[in-house]
Amino acid sequence: MAATAGMLQARWGATARASITLILLLFGLAAPVLAQDLSPTDRSAIRDVIQGQVEAFRRDDGGQAFGLASPMIQGMFGTPEIFMDMVRQGYQPVYRPRVFDFREIVSLDGQPTQKVHVVGPDGRPVTAYYPMVQLPDGTWRINGCYLKAPEDHQA
Repeated sequence: MAATAGMLQARWGATARASITLILLLFGLAAPVLAQDLSPTDRSAIRDVIQGQVEAFRRDDGGQAFGLASPMIQGMFGTPEIFMDMVRQGYQPVYRPRVFDFREIVSLDGQPTQKVHVVGPDGRPVTAYYPMVQLPDGTWRINGCYLKAPEDHQA
């Protein structure tokens, strides 16, 4: 009887661990993908998603641009129209860039984050940081965008 109870306990423990791991993976709470762990294919896919969104912005294709945002971002804004209004008002450099030059991928807050050198329509340079999230199907989505002006270096 003790052997059976021990086997059941061991089996339940393994099942519970597997279930918890699956739940964490499904909700994106498992160990984050670090920038240095990305394959060349993932790096290319990340750039393609970001480039696709910028091209959608240029065409004012809200549906396409919104579709490349993560489920969290989509949930925050609800519709492509609201999302595009936010981009037009607060993200002119990526909405209508003069220059859009990919740089390295770094880890910020445990997320792979693509850095991009951008020159906006006003001619001012900024660095755009694009945190990325990988969905359970393996595709990448944009999980935000943070703009940082370069620091002025005065002599």
